[in-house]
Amino acid sequence: MSRWYATPFVLVLLAVSLCGCEQPSAAPAAPPPPAVSVVEVKPERVALGDEWVATLDGNVNAQIRPQVSGYLIRRAYTEGGVVSKGQVLFEIDPRPFAAALAAANARMAEAQAQLGKAQRDVARDKPLADQRAIPQSQLDNDQQAALAAEAAVQSASAAVQTAELNLEFTKVTSLVDGVAAIATAQIGDLVAPTTLLTTVSQLDPIKAYFPLSEQQYLRMTGRRGGAAAEYLGPRTPLTLVLADGTVYEHRGHVLAVDREIDPKTGTIRISATFPNPNRMLRPGQYGRVRADTRVVDGALLVPQRAVTELQGTYQVRVVGDGDKVSTRTVTVGERVGSRWIVASGLEAGQRVVVEGAATKNGEAVAVKSFTALAE
Repeated sequence: MSRWYATPFVLVLLAVSLCGCEQPSAAPAAPPPPAVSVVEVKPERVALGDEWVATLDGNVNAQIRPQVSGYLIRRAYTEGGVVSKGQVLFEIDPRPFAAALAAANARMAEAQAQLGKAQRDVARDKPLADQRAIPQSQLDNDQQAALAAEAAVQSASAAVQTAELNLEFTKVTSLVDGVAAIATAQIGDLVAPTTLLTTVSQLDPIKAYFPLSEQQYLRMTGRRGGAAAEYLGPRTPLTLVLADGTVYEHRGHVLAVDREIDPKTGTIRISATFPNPNRMLRPGQYGRVRADTRVVDGALLVPQRAVTELQGTYQVRVVGDGDKVSTRTVTVGERVGSRWIVASGLEAGQRVVVEGAATKNGEAVAVKSFTALAE
């Protein structure tokens, strides 16, 4: 009997369980809106510049060549070291020139002896000619001989001076203060006035040469109404960026503008000067010269990472009312550091997306301010 009474109770429990499984579950929670980082576009006053590839050269580059021919017997300076004006750098064998000076002195003495004899002849024969004791022609000959002897003395004196100079020129000296290059001639070489022995360069200040395109030249002259030298003049500070990307600590300025535009390259050559007190900069180095050439008021700038380029067009995402995203096509201008000038397509006060997940137009987002890393 107990088994038959338990059967209906089991059936009731089973029915209740089945009814519980068929009840609908609770709806899942909506996902949060995607987070994006934005910057608010504000008008700024920015200085825009130009940049040119520059070649460095010494302020003065003195090529050291001998003024006489002979065998090189000594190098008297440290290669790559600092030398002073008038310092002896090389010495040529002086013996042939010393002998030439001795011969010139001997000829000088001979000419002076001939002059003395001619002057005594004139002094002796003049009173005799006045007394008509000798013919006048003899006195005339004596006077002409004296004049010839005087000329011979002058010629011998010039020869002595030349011989002294040649002997002095056997010591080749520096023409300027500066840094001397490695010698191009060796001891024992037969050198001549056409032989380059070394070069001495003045490195403080140092010059930088860079080409200015004809278009830039016309743009600059049109803005100021004068020559490029007036625009890129002594008051225009120049920044030098070295080959490793570092910015040189000293500012420079324009020194001169060349007289003509090169028809082969369409550029005009500009020379600038930079202080170089520790002689770190050397001739032949390459760098980039920068100059602030114009100022833009009310420029709207956005980080470059906020701009997307697609088939020649540029777009940015803007967060508008209700924190909803929309895509805008913009026109970009020049770059300023890590930012881009937007010429059209944006208005001051708008919020531009810099970082964040991909979104659709009209999609709501969670907004936070973008913090740029220090440049």
